[in-house]
This record gives sequence, structure tokens and C-alpha cells, in this order.
Amino acid sequence: MAQQYSLTSRIKGEAVVRYRQLVNGLSMPRIHLGVYLTSGQETSNAVHWALETFDGSFDSAQMYRNEKEVGSTILNFLSNNSQLRREDFHFTSKLASNSSYDAARTSIRRSVQQCGLGYIDLFLLHSPYGGKAARLASWKAVEDAIADGEVKTGGVSNYGVKQLQELVASKPRILPAVNQIEVHPFNTRTEITSFCQQHDIVVEAYAPLVRALRMKHPVISSLSEKYSCTPAQLLVRWSLQHDYVPLPKSVTKDRIITNGQVSGFVIDAKDMEKMDGLDEYLVTDWDPVDAD
Repeated sequence: MAQQYSLTSRIKGEAVVRYRQLVNGLSMPRIHLGVYLTSGQETSNAVHWALETFDGSFDSAQMYRNEKEVGSTILNFLSNNSQLRREDFHFTSKLASNSSYDAARTSIRRSVQQCGLGYIDLFLLHSPYGGKAARLASWKAVEDAIADGEVKTGGVSNYGVKQLQELVASKPRILPAVNQIEVHPFNTRTEITSFCQQHDIVVEAYAPLVRALRMKHPVISSLSEKYSCTPAQLLVRWSLQHDYVPLPKSVTKDRIITNGQVSGFVIDAKDMEKMDGLDEYLVTDWDPVDAD
């Protein structure tokens, strides 16, 4: 089990860092299991299978209503694996809505209590909705949660360039280390991802599998055959080669296992360009990046 948490894996004879360095000096795993739209035993099973197979990194949120299930499954796993520590696992949650400082601060504390893990590794503002004043007040609450040891790293989600510029211009004590957005070959969001890379903000890619809407696309099918991988593995690998942190979601044990097995091939530059060219601004869920 300990080998699953080593810092490097091997890809065609070259060491590949399994952890992504953050601007605050901390790091996080390169692949996280998404638990969006899962609940109860379904969430617990998915988390347990991921812990048994490839990773200990989980992306939850207040709106998902499964912080408790994720946290309790991690704690149960820890109790049965004495060689591991809380620090070997990475848990993300998100603020349901931006409002006042006090409301956000209380909500963060509640998430820490819900997960039961003692602290949250990454806490994000789930969206830019609520207006400028609410966004900045909520970010101040994240900063204070970090100062108080309740959160290790702060970030945002679904932020477009104008909201990121607004936050940077406010001269916060702590800059966001992460922006979690929908990004995949069919929605490449190059304006946002370029801004993030220029400002040392790690891009987390949610819906990296396009919610299975393009698995049979001719380009995806042909490249999957070329690299002897599944379409899901190809899409996860695309994210990694763009230096994103993908959050593949599944509640099926076999798929949870295979989605993390992407170290056996590298997509060549021409094929990466071909996949980049599939962009059609396909939004599979919500799209708050232009919110005022």
C-alpha cells in the first residue's frame, strides 16, 4: 500500500512526478477522484475502491452533500492501515455560495467538522456567483481558515479571467493556488488556462471525461486504439500533459482503477494538437465563468 503514495512513477523509463507543486510550497496529487452526484454507500464504495487501488485524493463539496461519507471512509481506511497517516490523503471541499464573511467562515468550520479529518487540504469558492463584495468577503474567510489551520490551501472554482483579475487586484494576503474549471479537449478554455499558468494558479479539470458524451468521437476512438488505452485514459492523459489536475469521476470499481492507470503511454505532440483542435466549447454542466 505504501508504494501508492510514492512521489514518482515511471513513464517509458522516465521519472514522472505524481504530485503537483503549488504556489504556497505545498503539493497535491496529480489525479483526484471526483464524487459529484454520488451519495451514501455509493460514495463510500467509490472512495474505498480508490484508496485500495491508486490514490487517496478526493474532490467533494458542500453542495455534493457527501463530505461526511468521504471523510469517514478515509478514517476507516486509516484505522486499518497503520503505516499511513492523515497527511497521505488529500481532501477537497468547496463553499456552496458566496455571501458574507461570517457566513463563509461558519460554513468552512462546518465542512471541517463534517469530514472529520481535522483539516481540509484544499478549500475552494465553488463559483463566482454572488457579486464582487461577496466573492472578496468569502475569500477573506478562506484566508482566515488557512491562518487558523482549518485549511491548508485555498482556491477558486469556475472563475473566469475577469473574476481572477478582480481577486488578484484586491491584493489579498493569500493568492488562490487553484482554479477548478470544466476543461477537456471539447472545451479547452485557453484564455482561462493561460491566465492561470501565467499567475502560478494550478488548473484542476473537472468533467475531464466529458461526462462520457464524446467517448465514441472518431478522433478519441482512433487515438485510443493507437495508444492501446481506453477513451477515458486518453482524456485523463491529455489533462496531465497540459499540466492540469484531472478529477475523473466514476462509481464503478473497474473504471476507478483503469482511469488512474495512465503512466504506460505518452500522447505525442501531433496527437495532442489534434485533440486540442476538437474544441467546441462544450459545457456539460454549468458555466458561471462570466458571472458579474
